[in-house]
Amino acid sequence: MEALHRFSFRMPPVSLAGKFLLSSPTARTLSTTRICFLASAISDAKPPFDANRITRQSFRSASSSAAKAGWFLGIGEKKKVSLPDTVKAGDPVLHEPAREVDPSEISSERIQKIIDDMIRVMRKAPGVGLAAPQIGIPLRIIVLEDTTEYISYGPKEEIKAQDRRPFDLLVILNPELEKKSNRTALFFEGCLSVDGFRAMVERYLDVEVTGLDRNGKPIKINASGWQARILQHECDHLDGTLYVDKMVPRTFRTVENLDLPLPRGCPKIGPR
Repeated sequence: MEALHRFSFRMPPVSLAGKFLLSSPTARTLSTTRICFLASAISDAKPPFDANRITRQSFRSASSSAAKAGWFLGIGEKKKVSLPDTVKAGDPVLHEPAREVDPSEISSERIQKIIDDMIRVMRKAPGVGLAAPQIGIPLRIIVLEDTTEYISYGPKEEIKAQDRRPFDLLVILNPELEKKSNRTALFFEGCLSVDGFRAMVERYLDVEVTGLDRNGKPIKINASGWQARILQHECDHLDGTLYVDKMVPRTFRTVENLDLPLPRGCPKIGPR
């Protein structure tokens, strides 16, 4: 799930950030989160509540803070790491159920490398969540993370509406998700595998996820608000479901058209 959705910024890749962020006139626009809250554009024209656009001054600050926080994989590193590409919609691996990971194999070098690659790909995008099928691996593994830094780019009113709070990196194998209440909310979602588009999706506000951590130990997460949305988004990937399979009809749009009015008859954004 992308770090930038309706209310949060999409940062450019490391290569662009390092080369063009402060100097190049070509790096004007960012393509907005694939929470999971995953890059194109900086635009000088920015409506008050358009969180998909950012001024050069705030972007410089974001770049500096990001470097200090170690967000951008590769900054300060001498050795380059080869990462798998993000699989895009249409690839069969994204539309078929993934297989469970054999608990006896979790500690293996193969599974641990898959987990490490997923974390690096998610952070590089950047995104707030990633499922193994998104890097072409049909296994039931998800990673997710939302930081104070990511959240700080959104207007406070909108972050509050999303009930979005930072949480540390989570790695969950063979996750099982259960809703904990009937409360739901509608917000725009994006996906690293459907880059450049958004649509409104209704999600439960309270969920519980159980599974195994990267050490093979049982893990249980009780989540609400935006974290619950990210968990549902990533668990959907493991069942071969993309957010567009659950989107509210007629709300699908490009990132550039995100602020245009919703068609008549569409439900309002926010809690139901």
